[in-house]
Amino acid sequence: MKRRAFFKKGTKAVIAAGALPLITSSCAGTQDVVYDKKLDKWFHLGTGKTGVPNRKETVEYDVAVIGGGAAGICAAVAAARNGSKTVLVQDRPVLGGNASSEMRVHLNGVNNIEGKAERETGIIEEILLHNRFENEQESFPVFDHVLYDFVVREPNITLMLNTQAIEAVMSGDKIKSALCWQSTTEKLITINASIFIDCSGDGLLAATAGAEYRTGREGKAEFNETYAPDVPDGWQMGATLLMSSKDMGRPMKYSPPSYYIKYTHEGASPRRKFAGYHEGIWWIEVGSQDDIIADFEVNRHKLMGYLHGVWDYIKNSGKFPEAENLALDWVGSLPCRRESRRFIGDYFVSEKDMTEHRHFDDAVAFGGWSLDEHNPGGIENISEPPSYFHYHFKNIYQFPFRALYSKNVANLMFAGRNVSQTHIALSSSRIMATCALMGQAVGTAATICNKKNILPREVAENHMNELQEQIMRDDVFIPKRPANDLNDLAKKASLIFGSSTSSGDAVNLINGISRDIDGEINHWQSDGLSSELQLEWETPINVASVEIKCDTNVKRNIMMRKDSRNDELYNNAIPQEMLKSLSLQGRVKGRWIDLGSIKENRTRLIKFRFDSTNVTAIKVKMKETYGAENVRLFEIRCYA
Repeated sequence: MKRRAFFKKGTKAVIAAGALPLITSSCAGTQDVVYDKKLDKWFHLGTGKTGVPNRKETVEYDVAVIGGGAAGICAAVAAARNGSKTVLVQDRPVLGGNASSEMRVHLNGVNNIEGKAERETGIIEEILLHNRFENEQESFPVFDHVLYDFVVREPNITLMLNTQAIEAVMSGDKIKSALCWQSTTEKLITINASIFIDCSGDGLLAATAGAEYRTGREGKAEFNETYAPDVPDGWQMGATLLMSSKDMGRPMKYSPPSYYIKYTHEGASPRRKFAGYHEGIWWIEVGSQDDIIADFEVNRHKLMGYLHGVWDYIKNSGKFPEAENLALDWVGSLPCRRESRRFIGDYFVSEKDMTEHRHFDDAVAFGGWSLDEHNPGGIENISEPPSYFHYHFKNIYQFPFRALYSKNVANLMFAGRNVSQTHIALSSSRIMATCALMGQAVGTAATICNKKNILPREVAENHMNELQEQIMRDDVFIPKRPANDLNDLAKKASLIFGSSTSSGDAVNLINGISRDIDGEINHWQSDGLSSELQLEWETPINVASVEIKCDTNVKRNIMMRKDSRNDELYNNAIPQEMLKSLSLQGRVKGRWIDLGSIKENRTRLIKFRFDSTNVTAIKVKMKETYGAENVRLFEIRCYA
């Protein structure tokens, strides 16, 4: 057909005449051309010799976790390890959320209760220890890869980076699918799952599912909150943009960019301090009483201007002569958000739940960061303190499971800053390690849902003991709730003793409390190394696994800090108290046999797995720690 006739008749006529196929592949170097009948358009999608013209796919999972920050990682890993085929969807090229190299916020938890930490354990503890082994140089970009390694090594997890869940497809009151866009591959991915967990912070999937949520500040009267405003309003805590600088060893000039916003510090609150400014200034933040999500790009541009304005003040005002040799080494471009949507569950946590340490039968996590409400407006309201530390906790508080699933979307759970709580409660529980505990709880609950073919509310109503026992077995601590797993054979031992004791009692290892807390000792500690711990049973039992919780000093923080702080409260290395080398034996018909050994342990929760063995006793031989003279244990469990 002549070229003129082709264009005269149009593509439809040409196709109808059979002059061109619907999909053609011509000479080498060209790619498939796809004709969409409905849209009457040609699409050139693939590239190279093996291009994929179809950019749509549908995938099936048991659990879909949206958001790859601390909460999302822990949710996905918990679901996967407990047996669910899991997908983790993250809209950035790296994992970690606010703690990633894109934002570089310290992964804080309960890091100071009257001078001591009360560190979170479980999966988040494992992550932080993994970073101490793999990232001695304390590099945030390396931390990205540590997190990547931690996730992709799990055989039950599929990780989708650069992918955003943009819309929920509903079937009645349940989410049937999540429509996701992966920007790097131009793919529209439909994820079908039985359970969805939104850990994305802003909660776009949950919002498009119609899950009820709140924004802004509740009034004082609604929940009888001491620190809430008198009347409700729309203010949400702001997003921060961080930076870091480097001492170049010689004077360094600085000229601000065209978009900078001049900063003078005139009229600023005395609490707006510059201590540690070379590592970033957290009060360079912008809050909002409007749509903080829709205005994100406007606020990002403002924050970049304010950041350079403050740095210009530091470098050129003459008030910081010590900054003469400093130059910006890294500047963030992605603000770290603190607050937006808070979804409503069957329980709505408020200030008094925390400050009065209310007991919850469905407790699955704990917190203890102060009620740390950042002021309305942020840097645009400099006359007020950047943050109001309303209340400092003397003990940790419980957080309930009923605040971690939607009241009106039946198969939706959430973890992180978007959970069911007031603005004032959020000011404490938003801290990343606290959010991680929530993530581990909902990830574990998701697997219970799938195994029993139930929904989250039924877990809360009928299976809370199972959920609590499982997360405690997996090294989560629940305050005021000792573990009592009926399948734990260690509790049936007739005798438990150590070869030497300098502190505590070996019987503490089966009391269900996996740390020293509330002034009570719950450990056994050897008197020197090597040392042994032995359990005896009156009649033979079948054992196939032994699980030990060793000491990593949860009273001292181990998260990575920009200043590499190393003192009584913070540790910048592998905890010296942690058990490094140990072995396990079982007594079979009067003879000791080897069941396993570990030369370089890297976790607080130590697991031995072996073929089922009929024993009358087991013996743990502890040979070496990472530096401590004695070994300290908090728990031992045995399972058939």
